[in-house]
Amino acid sequence: MEVLVDFSISCLRVDYFLLLVKFDNNVVSTSMLLKFVICTHDAQTNVRSSSKRQEIKKGASPEPILSINSGLHRSSDEESEPENGSADSVPSLKSDAEKGNSIHSTVEDNHANEKTETSDDIQRTEVTRYRNKPAKKKEENVHATIDIEHDDGQNLNTLTVPEVAKALSINTSGGEQFSDGQYGELMTMIRNAEKNILRLDQARSTALDELNKILSEKEALQGEINVLEMKLADTDDRIKTSAQEKERVGVLEEELEKLRHEMISPLESDGYILALSKELETLKIENLSLRKDIEMLKTELHSVKDTDERVVVLEKECSGLESSVKDLESKLSVSQEDVSKLSSLKTECTDLWTKVESLQLLLDRATKQAEQAVLVLQQNQDLRNKVEKIEEALKEANVYKESSEKIQQYNELMQHKVKLLEERLEKSDAEIFAYVQLYQESIKEFQETLESLKEETKRKARDEPVDDMPWDYWSRLLLTVDGWLLEKKIASDDADSLREMVWKKDRRIHDTYIDVKDKTEGDAISAFLKLVASPTSSGLYVVHIAAEMAPVAKVGGLGDVVAGLGKALQRRGHLVEIILPKYDCMQYDRVRDLRALDTVVESYFDGKLYKNKIWVGTVEGLPVHFIEPQHPSKFFWRGMFYGEQDDFKRFSYFSRAALELLLQSGKKPDIIHCHDWQTAFVAPLYWDLYAPKGLDSARICFTCHNFEYQGTSSASELGSCGLDVSQLNRPDRMQDHSSGDRVNPVKGAIIFSNIVTTVSPTYAQEVRTPEGGKGLHSTLNFHSKKFIGILNGIDTDSWNPATDPFLKAQFNAKDLQGKEENKYALRKQLGLSSAKPRRPLVGCITRLVPQKGVHLIRHAIYRTLELGGQFVLLGSSPVPHIQREFEGIEQQFKSHDHVRLLLKYDEALSHSIYAASDMFIIPSIFEPCGLTQMISMRYGSIPIARKTGGLNDSVFDIDDDTIPTQFQNGFTFQSADEQGLNYALERAFDHYKKDEEKWKRLVEKVMSIDFSWGSSATQYEELYTRSVARARASANRT
Repeated sequence: MEVLVDFSISCLRVDYFLLLVKFDNNVVSTSMLLKFVICTHDAQTNVRSSSKRQEIKKGASPEPILSINSGLHRSSDEESEPENGSADSVPSLKSDAEKGNSIHSTVEDNHANEKTETSDDIQRTEVTRYRNKPAKKKEENVHATIDIEHDDGQNLNTLTVPEVAKALSINTSGGEQFSDGQYGELMTMIRNAEKNILRLDQARSTALDELNKILSEKEALQGEINVLEMKLADTDDRIKTSAQEKERVGVLEEELEKLRHEMISPLESDGYILALSKELETLKIENLSLRKDIEMLKTELHSVKDTDERVVVLEKECSGLESSVKDLESKLSVSQEDVSKLSSLKTECTDLWTKVESLQLLLDRATKQAEQAVLVLQQNQDLRNKVEKIEEALKEANVYKESSEKIQQYNELMQHKVKLLEERLEKSDAEIFAYVQLYQESIKEFQETLESLKEETKRKARDEPVDDMPWDYWSRLLLTVDGWLLEKKIASDDADSLREMVWKKDRRIHDTYIDVKDKTEGDAISAFLKLVASPTSSGLYVVHIAAEMAPVAKVGGLGDVVAGLGKALQRRGHLVEIILPKYDCMQYDRVRDLRALDTVVESYFDGKLYKNKIWVGTVEGLPVHFIEPQHPSKFFWRGMFYGEQDDFKRFSYFSRAALELLLQSGKKPDIIHCHDWQTAFVAPLYWDLYAPKGLDSARICFTCHNFEYQGTSSASELGSCGLDVSQLNRPDRMQDHSSGDRVNPVKGAIIFSNIVTTVSPTYAQEVRTPEGGKGLHSTLNFHSKKFIGILNGIDTDSWNPATDPFLKAQFNAKDLQGKEENKYALRKQLGLSSAKPRRPLVGCITRLVPQKGVHLIRHAIYRTLELGGQFVLLGSSPVPHIQREFEGIEQQFKSHDHVRLLLKYDEALSHSIYAASDMFIIPSIFEPCGLTQMISMRYGSIPIARKTGGLNDSVFDIDDDTIPTQFQNGFTFQSADEQGLNYALERAFDHYKKDEEKWKRLVEKVMSIDFSWGSSATQYEELYTRSVARARASANRT
């Protein structure tokens, strides 16, 4: 093959160079052209045969060789594969080549009459045209191809040499002259020849590679055959060993037979048993070794089987190689003879396997006999053990006989002692009887004293001013009345009258409660009903329906607002009640007098009525109703407040159940105040479903604490709580701006409420813009007359440095020594350096979410260090990548002297950080209200805050001359970038370091600012009163 390929390539290369040389002089002989075509054909034939062999071996299609005459129907630049017809046309070239001389003479005779001058002129013209216009060659070739295809109407794929010769014109001198089209055809043929040469080179290299592979496989095959021969020799050795083992097994069987006869005969002595035991042990060892040998033999047999399979595969490979390489035929025949030997080996292995199986049966029998012998030995051993036990028992009996006399003496001594004990018991019984009499007398005296104390307590309680009674007391009284009403033990009118007396802190109801506190419930109800009166109260009846309330169920600022505002309104003489879900994860220890009412409230959901268990208790003096749904989904028994997939259903269910509680208990509140999207359903439910049922005394107030969270959901889910989806899923009702099939609870509350508030005046302006409103700006602007921002307050009882139990030392604005002690204590607790007491400490307590400006908090840590301060961060992130980022920073500063990150929330530690910090950083991107800045100032820490939302309404820059001095209380910046933060932080450090006395006066001033709920409660009171007054005036007009 290699010689044939080399010859074809050499032939093509020689003719190719001759053509190039002669082509340059415009003279190409027909015989050379024919020789070129024939050589190309032979090369193609050889390459195709080689390719077919490769196809048989590899299973892939070989790359085709271009036909010489393919240029007659292709452009010279085409690279596509030739059609099948071109390959079939090549054999005709061979017969035409045999007739080359006659063709040549025929062509010369046809052109003998042409003039030499004309031929020379044509030749010179064509050569000039070819040399001067090479750029047009491709176009001319194309035209020539078109002319041939259309004019001749001939299938050029089968074009033969005579037809090529006819296309040539011959001059008188025997030379041949080509037209432009013929030149193009010839160039195409030459290019195809070049491509064929390259492909022949590739085929040659491929053939060499295949040959090398065949040789290497042959060597591998020979190696495997050698290994097989070695394994066969090893197998013969093992067969001989097996035969020896078989003989040994026969000897063992004889020994076992003898042993069986000996076992049947009675055992004469222990020595015989020991000898038998030793023989059995020896037998077991030999049996195990024999089993191991058999296992090894099985493994070898498996390997022989695997070798047989490999030989079959090699046979197939050899048959394929045999067709491609003749040189290996003789050697492969030797391999086949080896394979025939292997087949005989296979037969021998089968016989060997049969012998091994018979050996295994013999071994199994021997093993069973040995096991039976072992059982007999075990039975003998048990008998011996029993004999030994009997002997021991006899010994013990002898010992017992010896000690029986001593036991009799001991019994006599014990009887004497028993008599003495009986005498002592009689004396002690008399003493105990005397003590019992004394105890009974003391009990009588105690009961008399207790009764006198109760009477005295009642007298003092009656004489005690009722205004001094805590709010817990009045809330407990109010919940008692509500419980009787829900349990249908008193009428609705009587309950209203008793509530009026509680609101007014009437002494009569107080005295009655003291009198009946220890009596039965029926007697208590009778006593209370005697007090029924109906004076008109000047206070308002406000019911908050919310998802949070501090401290029992707090996630964010909403819980603080519900508790803080409720207590502030209560102190102003209004009746305030709270309705909450009964979460399984709330802090039950912060609820006083928690009890379940002996009644259930049914509410509608998903086309059914579900029961709700009602619990009552007081939280920081406020009466609270807890609703526990008896729904199979266990809406509020999930171990978390928010974050469930069905939050929309959970809180729409709760909103309707809360209104059902008000309806069934006969309450007539003046204001129903709902908060955030979780209870925003209350507004449309109240006006669409419950006002027509008689719960129509209230005005609805809705407060949105953060417009970032709107609780949107599929419109179909709104129907679960009984609302009409077709009526409410409209652009002017609850339809969300983002999609026509989604509803927005916050939007519905804005439209259906009488009062709409948010948590700061600046935030109220921000949410009326497209950027801040999150899609609700147009709705808020349309309802702007009922929309207002009221700055939240803080619970000054819980956040009071003068009484805070979490602090190392309490302090106030007039005595700041305790603040320094707290700073030192925090540094010691966190492992920070205390070398410089005046080094400023910057605090930050926040949730690490984008809203809070986490990139600015990160920058503040490093900038504080650069300015020579210390930094303490308390908080965590629900966003995984932010949490991981700050965990990395925490590790970076794990043992640093001036930075500590605590990625958690710790109530006690937060109080300590507020008290110890000199400055507090709040770089929020947006902040509806924010309580951090108010708490930090309450504890003497100067805020560094961005001017947004509630921060802009509570922090006023010290260096801003447009702000009156008495209101300046911190450092602010406008742009939410590092430059803005640096500007405020650097000014704060500059003020702190330059003038210690001025900084102290600033601390005293911010600690004296009133951030309590008093001012905020006054504004809510005014909103409530105006709304109720308008409703009553409208009712009077109708």
